[in-house]
Amino acid sequence: MTGAERKWWKEGVGYQIYPKSFCDSNGDGIGDLKGIISKLDYLAYLGINIIWLCPVYQSPMDDNGYDVSDYYQIAQEFGTIEEFKQLLEEAKKRDIKIVMDLVLNHTSDEHPWFVEARKSVDSPYRDYYIWQKGKVDEFGNETEPTNWASFFTPSCWEKDEATNEYYMHIFSRKMPDLNWENEKMRKDLYKMVKWWLELGIDGFRVDAVAHLDRDLTFTDSTLESDGRYKPDWSKFSNLPKVHDYLKELNQEVFSNYDMFTVGEVGGGASVDDALLYASTSSNELDMVFTFDHCWLNNGFNSLSETWSNQTDLIELKKVFKKWQLGLYNKAWNPLYWLNHDHPRVMSQYGSPIHYHKESGKMLATSLFMMWGTPFIYNGEEIGMTNANYENFEDYRDVSVLESIDLLLQAGHPKELVKRHIAVTARDNARTPMQWSNEENAGFSTATPWIKVNPNYQTINVQDQINDEDSILQHYRKLIELRRFSSYKDVIVYGEYTQLSENHPNVYAYLRTSNDQQLLVVSNFFEKPAIICLPKFTAKQIILSNYKDSSMQLSCLTLRPFESIIFELEK
Repeated sequence: MTGAERKWWKEGVGYQIYPKSFCDSNGDGIGDLKGIISKLDYLAYLGINIIWLCPVYQSPMDDNGYDVSDYYQIAQEFGTIEEFKQLLEEAKKRDIKIVMDLVLNHTSDEHPWFVEARKSVDSPYRDYYIWQKGKVDEFGNETEPTNWASFFTPSCWEKDEATNEYYMHIFSRKMPDLNWENEKMRKDLYKMVKWWLELGIDGFRVDAVAHLDRDLTFTDSTLESDGRYKPDWSKFSNLPKVHDYLKELNQEVFSNYDMFTVGEVGGGASVDDALLYASTSSNELDMVFTFDHCWLNNGFNSLSETWSNQTDLIELKKVFKKWQLGLYNKAWNPLYWLNHDHPRVMSQYGSPIHYHKESGKMLATSLFMMWGTPFIYNGEEIGMTNANYENFEDYRDVSVLESIDLLLQAGHPKELVKRHIAVTARDNARTPMQWSNEENAGFSTATPWIKVNPNYQTINVQDQINDEDSILQHYRKLIELRRFSSYKDVIVYGEYTQLSENHPNVYAYLRTSNDQQLLVVSNFFEKPAIICLPKFTAKQIILSNYKDSSMQLSCLTLRPFESIIFELEK
């Protein structure tokens, strides 16, 4: 075996659940903990053994739970702490571990700390958050402390009239940023983290972890960009003190438990950045999520009249290679196509209309056979697609609603804004899980909190359980291969070698261990593609998304979205 020391989370398969959209047990249109419990048998059938649960803490739900008002309570919409304990117990019976989202960058503005902090500049909780006085411009008008933009709103500063100061929020106005310079605040957070671990959870996905440190000189950005506020993420992304804080958190909490951590590291993180967070010697996190492979279909340019959705496969392969080789034997790698903040991968890189089944399986194979721990986002395993809402009123996400207003105010044509939002919106991943072809996709007996994708009548779990040739059954086969087959070690720990790097249509790579070698080839497009690999001889086909795939590697013709796993002669 090569690659690294064995760990349960390296050999597992994760499944991300967005609770609000997963399963509604009580008919209020909102998914809940009892709904998740009712689907544990399905998840065991699928074969996963790690659930990543998006936030279920008490929250006003400005950002669907990422705005926490009480870390020790469960949101009323989702259930009770007793039901959470039941979820842990029932998951354990099925050998499924629970990993929670951990929101440490900010709280809700309704959290008791912030309620107290904003009462007075002398409040003992004032320094739990980041406050600055406004500036005066050349015309004598008061302006924000800096010209920094927020991820969600034009400015990352909001004036609090009661004390005549501004608080910082790199996300929503209702999500004030915590001040990690404050040791007392950090200790209060660590106490909370321990409390959840003592309750019996198995780890955390640490939200927005790259942003815990900020440029505390609060100097204006000189970034060249349109508009008054500058999207200069370098002011609060991947700065040095983040690592001091995480080392402290690891030493005081994480290192005392058999647990798993993955950090969300946006802000244009490099391989070197990732190694600072999650190398085998960093003593911070076990792995990190980065996002540079998620947008290589030119989606952000969809405001252009000439835009077309076209996968840049060569660039995608470069990104995969960068992480596969850059972290191997130095850290661990998560594998994922999307999460709750990204559009559906079927709509990004697949073919939802013409080759739904073939492209869904191809995307699964291409991801699952790489080195690392795979994470499925709920609904990915049945090939759920983007929402394609006709009306702006159907969207619910706070950041999407802000974007719509800003784009229309900037003069962009309504039809182009509609298309751009349809391509990029986070709500694409948040439509209700499609369980069956019954009303509301079997998600709820009531009107769901967000509109169901109308294609649930043909894309749903129940139909795919009954279809041996479905995308869902293909995921089950891949999970079986990865967790229980004789190829387990080469898939989980083996070396990765990319082939034909400049082929514009085919993604091909090897996985190699001492005594086994696998070849994975995938056509990412609707047209047939040819790849010639005369150096290799196929021993057998392990899995394909077509029934009669060729073994002639000297010159292999791949049909639309064809994807094959070969065992090679060594």
